[in-house]
Amino acid sequence: MQQRLDNGMATIVNTMMNPPMPMEDEAIMRMQLNMNAFMLSQFLHGEQGALIATAKIVQGVPWEEAKYYAANQVADEARHVEVYHRYLTEKLGISYEIVPSLRTLLDDIVKDPRWDVTFLGMQIMVEGLALAAFGVTKLQMADEPLIQDLITRVMQDESRHVAFGVLTLNDLYAQMSSSELREREEFVIEATYLLRDRLLMEPVFERLGWDVPLWTEWAKGTPFMIGFRQMMFSKIVPNLKRLGLLTPRVRDAYAKMDLLRFEHMKDSVEEPEATPPHELVELLSQLMSGKAAESNGGLQQSAAAQ
Repeated sequence: MQQRLDNGMATIVNTMMNPPMPMEDEAIMRMQLNMNAFMLSQFLHGEQGALIATAKIVQGVPWEEAKYYAANQVADEARHVEVYHRYLTEKLGISYEIVPSLRTLLDDIVKDPRWDVTFLGMQIMVEGLALAAFGVTKLQMADEPLIQDLITRVMQDESRHVAFGVLTLNDLYAQMSSSELREREEFVIEATYLLRDRLLMEPVFERLGWDVPLWTEWAKGTPFMIGFRQMMFSKIVPNLKRLGLLTPRVRDAYAKMDLLRFEHMKDSVEEPEATPPHELVELLSQLMSGKAAESNGGLQQSAAAQ
């Protein structure tokens, strides 16, 4: 972090991200540290939810082979919970509680009596978003070898989990009645709103003592942050399309959230890991390296295009 600051990171942040107030080195360091802790904490809470949900899937899924795989995934999720907890407590020393939107979604996933909805919520929605978030976090913490190794190993597991979910649910929804399908559509749309709200980081602004409404509006509206949130759905959208759940009703909701740009990307069976869009990688690389942008207008345009 200090090297980034020495290379002019403050200038890049103030130019590229256009925060509500000019930021000095100390404020940027505090914000970066707390944003990393916030994201990793939500990863931990998501893994805790996955541990419980996958144990439930072992009981509910009707196919023997799926039960075997889900049992192995329970062990994976237990490892993930342990490593994220240890990193947050033993290395970073900062952690955050689960955000209300993620808690609501995890509660809905675990409590729903329909095994396929638990599958859909955890394997496709939550872990699909996590895959993309892991990739961005690796870019943001490129100079931290421990977290690089940790997230790389977790991503290998999660990419298998998401692909397993897609393969297990494949063709299932084509056989459902219109009323059953509508219930899944409603679940997908609501889950998307909840996952999007998870990324606004109000708890970070509150802990830093900043004007929460002001900074939240910035997070909602600045092109860089819009691009960051949209990119999180780069695996969810093509996976839903493969499952036949990118229905006209879901498409309409996703069009309003500007998420249909991802529908032609490869799903998790074709390409297990999420690949961040080139424009976002370039922006993050400039931010992390401290290299000045050639054109602020060009950066804002690239971010807005995500």
